[in-house]
Amino acid sequence: MTSDTVAMAQALFLFVGAVVTLLAGSFLTRHRQWVARLIAITALLGSAAAAVVTLAGSPRRVFADTFALDTTSSVAALIIAGATLLVITLGIDEMRGHDRESEAYSLLLLAALGAQVMAGATDLLVMVVGFFLASIPLYAIIGLNRTPESAEATLKTYLLGALSGVGLLLGVTVLYGAGGATGYGELAGALTGTSPVIVAVGAVAVLGGLLFKAGAVPVHFWVPDAAQGASPWAAAYATTVPKIGGMIAIYRLFDEISPDIAWPLLVAVLAAVGMTLGNLAAFLQEDPRRLVGWSTVSQVGYLLLPVAVAGRSDLASAALLLYLAGYAVTNITVFAVIAALPEHHSLSDYRGLVSRHPLLAAALAVSLLSLVGTPPTAVFLGKLTTFSAAWDGGFAWLTVVAGVNTVASLFYYLRWLAPAFTPDGPTEGKNTRGRDAVVTPRRSGYFTALVGALAVLALGTGGGMLWTLLLR
Repeated sequence: MTSDTVAMAQALFLFVGAVVTLLAGSFLTRHRQWVARLIAITALLGSAAAAVVTLAGSPRRVFADTFALDTTSSVAALIIAGATLLVITLGIDEMRGHDRESEAYSLLLLAALGAQVMAGATDLLVMVVGFFLASIPLYAIIGLNRTPESAEATLKTYLLGALSGVGLLLGVTVLYGAGGATGYGELAGALTGTSPVIVAVGAVAVLGGLLFKAGAVPVHFWVPDAAQGASPWAAAYATTVPKIGGMIAIYRLFDEISPDIAWPLLVAVLAAVGMTLGNLAAFLQEDPRRLVGWSTVSQVGYLLLPVAVAGRSDLASAALLLYLAGYAVTNITVFAVIAALPEHHSLSDYRGLVSRHPLLAAALAVSLLSLVGTPPTAVFLGKLTTFSAAWDGGFAWLTVVAGVNTVASLFYYLRWLAPAFTPDGPTEGKNTRGRDAVVTPRRSGYFTALVGALAVLALGTGGGMLWTLLLR
């Protein structure tokens, strides 16, 4: 094996794990699929360990400078592996004995591998490979639920993904035609002096494709449907892990190529529109999954702040990574609470949750307040650093818009928290569908919610050390 191949151990663990998981599941009975789950978890732990080793080494480029092994890609690999582990954990009860259990784990590993490739790609063609590797398994993951809602969500995701993929390929073709290369380093010099119209067409088309992976405006329509129609574990994955690869790919593209067009303003406008539209759409949602889906659309708006100042602020890269880490664990924790209580289909169903399941209510409060950006939670630290990066990069107006949207988002999160912390009324014992409201939570969702809530608080209080490490 070449040194480049060994250096890619963080990705190889996921690839080999996906293949072995699929093969093992083919020879295991339905009630012994836990072996496939164990293989998938081992692969993720191996990928995380390899990422730590890479993080401790010196930054370098491998495979003819098409992939970066640096702080950004290593931290992204850690976040992706950790988030996927949490998703597998929260879905254990639902997936145990399922006839597609091993396939689900294999798909998760392949999609995680695609996100990793996107995060480290420094070549347009490698980035395209990562895009499709992250997208195709995602369609199957969303549709595994096999309900009319999941079928609709899968169709919407597939159609938007296909359209975005075509746009991405078009943009790559235009940039290659204009610059005569696909490597970011070569394009950075080759595009200088090229017609700004041609560069703008290529860059915007590539951006549009990557925005699909991030679930950002204007290709966000699949997100709330996927959050509502897919299984909770699949929804948690679809609204979390693809964003990590997509956001870092956008940041790396514009930071390294820096095309001679007004791309910072374009990204800033998309950020402002995204966070505002996501918040407005979430205001009147009654289904908690759909509310979280629109919430993730608004969160992408905040995540675009450091992207808008890529190359203009020294805080941008570290702020993006810190926000992604906080958002990943927080969003999965919210879905873990949903997975623990599958009979709760509306916000009012959570009425009296603090009396029936106080620890779940606490986990819900921690995660939702984190999404708002309340100290001492993980997303608070992420928002503080991204706002600082945007201000430092000269986008004071965008920072103000983000602050206003943060305050506004408190409204719909409180619409969920208020019933959860309100004592049961005359309808005690019944939810909105007439079923017994006092149900035993699913253990996997319950456990993941508690672990996730602790991680949210730990990252919020101890994230300063991570921030210092990222700034080095």
